[in-house]
Amino acid sequence: MPAVILVTNDDGVHAPGLAALASALDELGDVYVVAPDREQSAVGHALTLHRPLRVTTVGERRFSVNGTPSDCVNLAVLGLLPERPVLVAAGINHGSNLGDDVTYSGTVSAAMEGTLLGVPSMAVSQSDPETGTLDGAQAVAKLVASRVLVEGLPGKTLLNINVPAGPLAGIRMTRLGHRVYQEKVVRETDPRGLPYYWIGAGPPVWSEDEASDIAAVHRGMASVTPLHLDLTHHGALQRMGEWDGALSALLKKRLR
Repeated sequence: MPAVILVTNDDGVHAPGLAALASALDELGDVYVVAPDREQSAVGHALTLHRPLRVTTVGERRFSVNGTPSDCVNLAVLGLLPERPVLVAAGINHGSNLGDDVTYSGTVSAAMEGTLLGVPSMAVSQSDPETGTLDGAQAVAKLVASRVLVEGLPGKTLLNINVPAGPLAGIRMTRLGHRVYQEKVVRETDPRGLPYYWIGAGPPVWSEDEASDIAAVHRGMASVTPLHLDLTHHGALQRMGEWDGALSALLKKRLR
């Protein structure tokens, strides 16, 4: 019996990138699509805890959920699918998820949720396609997924894949780059004279780092970045080891 593969996204169940990713992975197992019923871009790792979730069948092995990408992965892995998936693949996101943007991305967060649930996971994004084709991202996704299914991934580790639009020069293993946003907030005034704001306006400035995902994509290469879910800064923890004693002593004085 073929293994189960879960495909999801944050652009919504009807997004072209979702269908493209499901098609790319179809030869590797039984692909099930569980995705939000509408766009959920930039929702991060949000879970819906204060209202019930509803699942709608929209096709064979294809479901929509009135929730976030992380909701979709939770529902799928913990009960909706006929068996536990061997892979969670999120995407193909319309637009890149490079550098610090992974902290906002619903696509990357879906892969994070899969990783937290113990399933090898990856997120796939492509820069805005100039030709309207997702062929490059499909090819890279299938190659990387095939490798993951054979070799697995280290614990608490997911893969963030970014593919440039246009011809591909290769695939490169990278680290996260750093995007510096300027003029992020734009203030405007509505017809009643009241102010409103747009977040995310203005072009980003890229930090120079030849080993980064940003540099690879700018050079026409697909980047594959391993991300680890342990956010502890172990070096700082070691250096700050004496803080607990000092802070505990100060706390006792305050509480006398």
